[in-house]
Amino acid sequence: MERQTGFMEIMRYRDFRLLWIGQLISIIGSQMRIVAVDWQVYLIATQQGVNPALALGFIGLMRVIPMTISALFAGVAADRYDRRYVIVVTSCIALVASVILAIAGSLERPALWLVYAMVVVTAIANAFEMPARQALIPTLVPPDRLPQAMSAGIVSWQLGTVIGPSIAGIVIASLGVVPLYWIDAATYLAVVYAAVNITPPAKPTTARAPVRLADALEGLKFVFKSKIIASTMVLDFFATFFGAAMTLMPIFANDILGVGAQGYGFMRSAPAVGAFVAALFLTSRKIRQQGPVLLIAVAVFGIATSLFGASTWFPLTLVMLAITGMADTVSMVIRGTLRQLLTPDELRGRMTAVNMVFVAGGPQLGEFVVGLTASIIGAPIAVIIGGILCVGVVVGTAAKVPELRQLDTPQLPNAST
Repeated sequence: MERQTGFMEIMRYRDFRLLWIGQLISIIGSQMRIVAVDWQVYLIATQQGVNPALALGFIGLMRVIPMTISALFAGVAADRYDRRYVIVVTSCIALVASVILAIAGSLERPALWLVYAMVVVTAIANAFEMPARQALIPTLVPPDRLPQAMSAGIVSWQLGTVIGPSIAGIVIASLGVVPLYWIDAATYLAVVYAAVNITPPAKPTTARAPVRLADALEGLKFVFKSKIIASTMVLDFFATFFGAAMTLMPIFANDILGVGAQGYGFMRSAPAVGAFVAALFLTSRKIRQQGPVLLIAVAVFGIATSLFGASTWFPLTLVMLAITGMADTVSMVIRGTLRQLLTPDELRGRMTAVNMVFVAGGPQLGEFVVGLTASIIGAPIAVIIGGILCVGVVVGTAAKVPELRQLDTPQLPNAST
């Protein structure tokens, strides 16, 4: 890896800095909400005699279905309209959903269906927000600073996923889940403030017109014309599909490791700790031999996932989860940089939306499948098998896509090479 401009240098760009800080605050709140939802669903299912693994698995299904339906149109919206205001509107919708969760959580017997409904609403809002935000980033920094901007974005994400779950575990253990929903609602105001204060205004790159299905499919066609972009997306989808384990953490924390809500918070933070260290390191390094490094990183992710599933010792569990975060971050930086460099600005929103289906759809659909599997054969075995299958996906991808296996340059001449 070659040394490059570091984290503090990329933060000198005012508009990027505004978005980065606002996003960090919002991510902390969102991670608190995610932890709270998982824990609340686990408790409700246990109290009502529903299989907890199955109930937790349904959370992933409630996220992936609306996200997949919304994604392609969300990409068109990000390319067609002012990306800042797409971020504002979606953040306000997610804020309202968190307020409803807080009110519902105050009831004596919260309804499971209402929790699922707000998960759906938040998933739709996120489906529109993510392409707009990702497509906005390359307009805030020079092209030669984009790899560092991508790494810095991952730093904010992982820092938020360290702080959020750690605080959430402590709050749940002492006050319950309701305060977490109120905190999440408040943190959305930070990203709204950042979006409306970015200057100059980020204008859409194409003429303003109704969102059509043909425009949405244009992003899908672009992605699959590029062997590199398509193969990295497919690799990530199946790796995270088989390696999904986050939704089962309440079961591991409470029933297998016996560490309770506070330990559960630390478990949710552990991947982010590893990811934060890796992302911070990568803000000042340029990865060489991107293809081999990407394949190795995903294989390490699968191995660590299997060892997490097999562990009955809390410290080892935390270490394995941290390693999954490190490996996943290396993969994210390589894939994210390649996608942005290979995609013209007028298609960035749609490309990001297609990528979101793969990146978010894999683990969320995987959460449903692993929850269903765990309800039959138990959580540890389900996770171990998933990690092994993840490694198998890497081997298959390396054999089928030599272009990826041999990739050793941060820029390619065009998307179809």
